[in-house]
Amino acid sequence: MENGCLLNYLQRRRGKIGRDVLLSMCQDVCEGMEYLERNSFIHRDLNCSPFNYHSNTCHFLLFFRYVIDDEYISSSGAKFPVKWSSPEVFHFKKYSSKSDVWSFGVLMWEVFTEGKMPFESKSNSEVVREISQGNRLYRPHLASHTVYKVMYSCWHEVLLSEELCVQ
Repeated sequence: MENGCLLNYLQRRRGKIGRDVLLSMCQDVCEGMEYLERNSFIHRDLNCSPFNYHSNTCHFLLFFRYVIDDEYISSSGAKFPVKWSSPEVFHFKKYSSKSDVWSFGVLMWEVFTEGKMPFESKSNSEVVREISQGNRLYRPHLASHTVYKVMYSCWHEVLLSEELCVQ
């Protein structure tokens, strides 16, 4: 596509994209995620890289998995992007539409930082420790308090103890 992946587009155009366009990018991704969830798919690798940006619209590169009961447990050898992953993914390798929502919040953060790496100076193990202690990404200066509130609301942990008791 003419503008390449969303991450590269954000980085190349840093400082030249209006907040309304950034929000529109997030809305495009959100609508795509809603479609996947409605059709029983889990993305599992949501970040700015698998999206192409073309004619003011974000387009998915399709890397997702069909699930029957809104949950997927990966095999023990599966790799996953820790900095975009929810606690239930890095602790239990458990994916769901809820873990995609967590990743969407991180994607929003990427968009509103114009392509910065989440937890940029931290290792994966440091990120796991930070998230497990309840720490979250900071509000990007381009994100209004309202936008950050939406972003932050994506980062609520699933009540793992309740889910594990049911199993």
